[in-house]
Amino acid sequence: MPLRKSIVSNPTVVDLFSGAGLLSYAFLREGFSVVRAIEWERIAAETYAHNLGPHVECEDVRKVTPSGRCDVLVAGPPCQGFSTLNQQRTGDRRRTLTLEVARWASVLRPKIVVVENVANFVGTYTWKNLVRRLEALGYNVTFVKCNALDFGVPQRRLRSFTFASKIGDPDVIPLRFSSVRNVAEAWDGLPKFPDGKNNHFAPTPSELTLKRFCHIPYGGDKRDVMRHAPELAPPSWWSVGCEATDVWGRMTWESPSNTLRTNLYNPSKGRYVHPEQNRVISLREAARLHSISDSWEFVGKHTQVARQIGNSVPPRLGRAVARAVYRFFV
Repeated sequence: MPLRKSIVSNPTVVDLFSGAGLLSYAFLREGFSVVRAIEWERIAAETYAHNLGPHVECEDVRKVTPSGRCDVLVAGPPCQGFSTLNQQRTGDRRRTLTLEVARWASVLRPKIVVVENVANFVGTYTWKNLVRRLEALGYNVTFVKCNALDFGVPQRRLRSFTFASKIGDPDVIPLRFSSVRNVAEAWDGLPKFPDGKNNHFAPTPSELTLKRFCHIPYGGDKRDVMRHAPELAPPSWWSVGCEATDVWGRMTWESPSNTLRTNLYNPSKGRYVHPEQNRVISLREAARLHSISDSWEFVGKHTQVARQIGNSVPPRLGRAVARAVYRFFV
């Protein structure tokens, strides 16, 4: 089917599982009008409202009645049920939340539906079930897998975007471009040491944590602690062996970061140690690695802010997707 343009000025968007609002922000910056957003986590919804306005509702999407119409329905359902870190949890109830997208699409009748999730989401039983339901509603469905690094985000982050369209073949391939590519470029202009302003905050390490940091060289990780200070390595490190080598990992200036997850303030969860200083990266440094503008203000405690960052779509990647979708409407 050839592409059929739908001439619409400021196409309307409804955002499900909207989190702190960074995907809504991306669509707003590309000419869309976001008219409604649903997010069940109160602090994330407060960050959304603080930055984008009061159209966000703090509710469980399953308990909200869809109403009205929109041009585009976007959704970022919880990814933990499909993550490589969660492959064994086949009964994870978060997976069924994804099917809410089809329920909303049946009422709102958007021209395009966009579902963002981890790359492993594509091909799962839940994904296939969602595709069947969207096709039954008359949509043509396809997907792409994108690495945020290819869109100017200084972070290796592989995600999937499932597109369903009623206005042409849904062959929406985000346009790739290059911008900031490494940690040094991302942090350019930030104070070298966290000053506590604008979430430029990093927790003070405990005595044991500090000792471990001191044995991790540039680009190193927990294996260096195990080699040079084995008395500082807990039994769990020895039982796991060489698996999970990125934990207690120190970043390097010339490389992008690895995927930022919700517990990015915890060195035992990934490569989150500063390239030179004996601390984990600050929240503002994490936001920069996620391509989040310094003007974006977070609401919540430090752990809640970290969760908001780790759960969000990097704005540069989100804007590339929104820009590609906008081609259907002009």
